[in-house]
Amino acid sequence: MAINKLHDEFHTLDMNSGWEVPAGYPSGIQQKILSGALDEKNKRGSRTRLLRFDPGVYTTAPFVHEYWEEVFLVQGDLTVGNDAKGKGGEGFRPFTYACRPPGAYHGPFLSNGGCLLMEIHYFDPA
Repeated sequence: MAINKLHDEFHTLDMNSGWEVPAGYPSGIQQKILSGALDEKNKRGSRTRLLRFDPGVYTTAPFVHEYWEEVFLVQGDLTVGNDAKGKGGEGFRPFTYACRPPGAYHGPFLSNGGCLLMEIHYFDPA
């Protein structure tokens, strides 16, 4: 299967528009798709996105999906493994990275001060 991304040279991103709340996420978390598309139903494709958390926003249950995921914390703080009330977990600072295979449970997540993540999602084989 070919990678479904366009050739796209360096350009300045408009960080004020093009954000949307991903399905199943609270309103204080938004994504901006940079490249590609992920077809979860047919288990193919790849995408690169930015994901941002507003300060104090958290998720309440672990995530699990059938694609690979690579995550880089660009700025802010991210807590992993909080409970359903946003308490507990392990905190991380910028320039931390995770790579998760399909089926890996991860989260829930909290950001006290807000954060920006860069994520790459893809089905195998890429």
